[in-house]
Amino acid sequence: MIRIALLRHGHTEWNRAGRIQGSSDIPLDDDARKELRQFRLPAPWQHAELWSSPLTRAAETARIVAGRAPRIADALTEMHWGDWEGLRGADLLAQPGSGFRHIEDWGWDYRAPGGESPAELEDRLRPWLAGLTQDAVVVCHIGVMRVLLARAHGWNFAGGAPFRIKRNRLFLLTFSDGILTADPDPVRLERCG
Repeated sequence: MIRIALLRHGHTEWNRAGRIQGSSDIPLDDDARKELRQFRLPAPWQHAELWSSPLTRAAETARIVAGRAPRIADALTEMHWGDWEGLRGADLLAQPGSGFRHIEDWGWDYRAPGGESPAELEDRLRPWLAGLTQDAVVVCHIGVMRVLLARAHGWNFAGGAPFRIKRNRLFLLTFSDGILTADPDPVRLERCG
């Protein structure tokens, strides 16, 4: 049995502007760095294996809150949003025929033009997940977290999600015999000093 703590990266300028980042390598903004320096991993997770997406915003978040360099896994890269990367979701929703939908209307096969579906992201994550040998903190992206939490909760991207992803919280999963299960409550990062 492996325990996994998922942590979303800090804010970027694109997050704050409502722009779709996907696999674009957008860095943390200065306010995010300042905020993240106020936090650290809770004691039970301080010595767990540390993993990160290769994207700057995730790897830097990992270094700040854990105080050490993470192991990098390409599998943890955010879901690719194709032609929609850099655009604002609100603008796409306002465009008739854009095809952009709210998450509760996705399904596992929903995909941006030229992008990646949740099912394809899950396929990319499976070998990495199966290779874990010890408990791990995983600093990644909301799309990666949604896919893993959806599988753990048995949610099919239809109707309201049974979880709400917030920053500065660890979302806990157990991986055993190829099956993911989720703890009901996230754990807050600890405040420093």
